[in-house]
Amino acid sequence: MQTSAVTDLAHTHAHPVHWLATATAMAGVVALAGLLQPDPAGATAAPAPRPAPDAATAHYPLDCGGAPSKIAQRATGDLDGDGNPETVAVVHCEAGSGTPPSGIYVLTHGKGDGKGSGTPAARVVATLVEPSQQKNVTTFAVRDGAVRATLLGYSSPDVPSCCPDQREQVSWRWRGGTFVRTAQSQARAV
Repeated sequence: MQTSAVTDLAHTHAHPVHWLATATAMAGVVALAGLLQPDPAGATAAPAPRPAPDAATAHYPLDCGGAPSKIAQRATGDLDGDGNPETVAVVHCEAGSGTPPSGIYVLTHGKGDGKGSGTPAARVVATLVEPSQQKNVTTFAVRDGAVRATLLGYSSPDVPSCCPDQREQVSWRWRGGTFVRTAQSQARAV
């Protein structure tokens, strides 16, 4: 007759309190493991894009002879593909009468404070239309990474400033570190 080497030990018999203690301990281990999970490799949250620069905080290269400048139109969009919007502003000198020529300026965030607001002041990084070109801007938009505008101008100095006689639709797109201008249609008489 063979005898078994296993003895009958009292602590090998499970009682309900043992099962309850084991279940509680396992639940604690699972919960702790869930809290201590490592971050997924390469899954970092992208930083939120900055808000568009505030056109009112920029200093424009206009000579208004002591008169204030006026932001006639503004639009925002990501023009250089960096994920942050730029602001494009159509600005002219505030005249008592007549139609002063406009400038079109591309703005980005500058350093320093924008009029005490805690946000960086906008700075001009590109001039698309100089006021010295004697153009007025009618339609204006930023779409699909491009600035689009309709420019009114003059065929000669003899044309009265009230009545531009040329119209041109143009766009600018950021390419190779500069804004490239494209005429969408040939200049034509108004």
